[in-house]
Amino acid sequence: MTHHPFVLSAALTAMLMLAANSAGAGSVPGNIAAAVADGNRPDADKQRDVNRKPGEVLAFVGVKSGAQVAELLPGGGYFTRLFSKAVGSTGHVYALVPPPLPNAPADMPDFAARVKALAADPNYTNVSVVVEPFSQLSVPAPVDLVWTSQNYHDLHNFPGLDVGIVNKLIFDDLKPGGIYLVLDHTAAAGSQSRDTKILHRIDPETVKREVLAAGFVFVGSSDLLHQPEDNHTLKVFDPSVRGKTDQFILKFRKPAK
Repeated sequence: MTHHPFVLSAALTAMLMLAANSAGAGSVPGNIAAAVADGNRPDADKQRDVNRKPGEVLAFVGVKSGAQVAELLPGGGYFTRLFSKAVGSTGHVYALVPPPLPNAPADMPDFAARVKALAADPNYTNVSVVVEPFSQLSVPAPVDLVWTSQNYHDLHNFPGLDVGIVNKLIFDDLKPGGIYLVLDHTAAAGSQSRDTKILHRIDPETVKREVLAAGFVFVGSSDLLHQPEDNHTLKVFDPSVRGKTDQFILKFRKPAK
């Protein structure tokens, strides 16, 4: 039989690609896979999974059963439900939300209302809501992970709030060796915090600089949510990019000592 090097090479490449894909599919730990498969999750959340890739993202973070998690500005609870199931009955999720701002615009959402309803759901009994000014941010007990998704840029938009102080308080809330994860919409390189209010985006290098200044160590980043077709010039609510924005994921650690 005649063996053609090109055919053999192509076959070998296909086998390696299949093996790599299989390894990637199996890289999501069981506790996280079960959280994504939770039948109590709203259909609207499940429909967003294709773009938000929750299994892979939580695997990158390293969410373990029994972990104590603090989620900053949880919004509608998309990740809150996932954390609840991923950490299980021996873990806990603290949803951190600010109180209503004085003279807040009428259309400003009630940050606490939606997540309080989630915490009252018997399917998510390990979730509790902590309402306090972010200038005094604290959790009832030290946590393994502080997480914020698509909201770090908003810290720049709270009147009078010093982001440096917030990051230092987060540092204090973590156990030694704990993880601080920031996921947000990417702004143009070099734009710093210019686009936080209008476009709801932020330059990842600005986030990195601010978080490192609080004493954290940079662990790494992930391009799981990278969207090369997003040119970073549109507001994240623009219909042409909503749900498909280019997003960065930055992972930091509080030193163990």
